Amino acid sequence: MTKNDWRAPRNLLKVSVVVAIVTIVLKTLAWWLTDSVALLSDAMESFVNLASALFALHMVTVAARPADDGHPYGHHKAEYFSAGFEGILIVGAALGIIVSAINRLLHPQALGQLDVGLTLSVVSAILNGALAMVMLRSARQYRSAALEGDARHLMTDVWTSGGVVVGLVAATLTGWLWLDAVVAIAVAINILREGWHLIWSSSQSLMDEAVEPEVKASIQKVLTLFSHSREGSEIIRFDHVTSRRAGPRCFVDMHMHMPAHWTLGRAAALRGDVELALVDAVPGLIATIQLLPNDVETHVHVSEVDSA
Repeated sequence: MTKNDWRAPRNLLKVSVVVAIVTIVLKTLAWWLTDSVALLSDAMESFVNLASALFALHMVTVAARPADDGHPYGHHKAEYFSAGFEGILIVGAALGIIVSAINRLLHPQALGQLDVGLTLSVVSAILNGALAMVMLRSARQYRSAALEGDARHLMTDVWTSGGVVVGLVAATLTGWLWLDAVVAIAVAINILREGWHLIWSSSQSLMDEAVEPEVKASIQKVLTLFSHSREGSEIIRFDHVTSRRAGPRCFVDMHMHMPAHWTLGRAAALRGDVELALVDAVPGLIATIQLLPNDVETHVHVSEVDSA
């Protein structure tokens, strides 16, 4: 896909900003009409959506910058800061909701114009749900942590709105006004859970997580193919294979052992073949291959070692 694809991360995050503004207007109006603390909590989360989408858009722009003298490996990890920042905002919003809900629980108030307010909330949920589904598919395609974080937050918003609607309908049917505050607290707890998930996943990614199992399997398949290539008694083998992921980029480092009598040109040609095969198996992969004779072993201690 090209950068002009409407499903590209930057384009979808721009759409997310617009949708966030629309839902802020709708949900704030719903809260103003009903005076429901549950709908207030829903509206507060939409403000977080807007801030998160703006920050994610900036981080995706930074991540797309080419490598430079100060960042020779590129800026791909910038997207993880977006997911972590979004998680922190979500936690902050949840704590604010809990404070407001406890106050309303202690001082229940009558609700008004729930029909209009709930309709506005449902329309907002539909907008967020449709956008989140598209963003999740695009996040997997482009391997975008920022886009995935924003999409998951929008899905949390959808479930939040659904819970608010159910709770307020129940409060209206039973006359139990305290349900308004209880629903708001339940919403806040769900938001806290999602916020913690985003913070944790972004922190793990910043610590150079290995590539996904399916990507590792594709790499190993290529190395196995070349390690079984023989010319008489000449055997090629690989060891100290380590990988990491940074945003949409995957990196793999390894040692390639070959007969000591080979010329440098012959060894380099084979390394080029291996690199091309790896990139063909895992598009966008950056491979670093150190050439060593078969009778030379290095003393490297790493947590992820695959021998082929």
